Amino acid sequence: MRNPANRIRRSSQYTKDIEGYVAGGADGSQMAFWTSFADRTSDEHVHDYDEYLVCVHGRYTVTMAGRTVTLDPGDELFIPSGVAHGGCCTAGTRTIHAFGGRRAEREA
Repeated sequence: MRNPANRIRRSSQYTKDIEGYVAGGADGSQMAFWTSFADRTSDEHVHDYDEYLVCVHGRYTVTMAGRTVTLDPGDELFIPSGVAHGGCCTAGTRTIHAFGGRRAEREA
């Protein structure tokens, strides 16, 4: 997964100082694996497909639909299509995201 050919292009990320890798399904869906190297905030944004995420390490706090959800390792969250969301994470946080559509472009 952490192959340079799968590295997510910086312009496809909503947050600075993170590293991401992506894999794609035949139907256009994608899985993304992100690591944050500093405490960071992801600006609010919307997808036209569902998103499911799991916190692997660290802490990720998501704001969506007027509520705040804090994810610790092992916690998961479903974000429906069309729902505005953003978040913040602590340095060292690693997350896995499943997207029902094409979310990220590779560098290569």
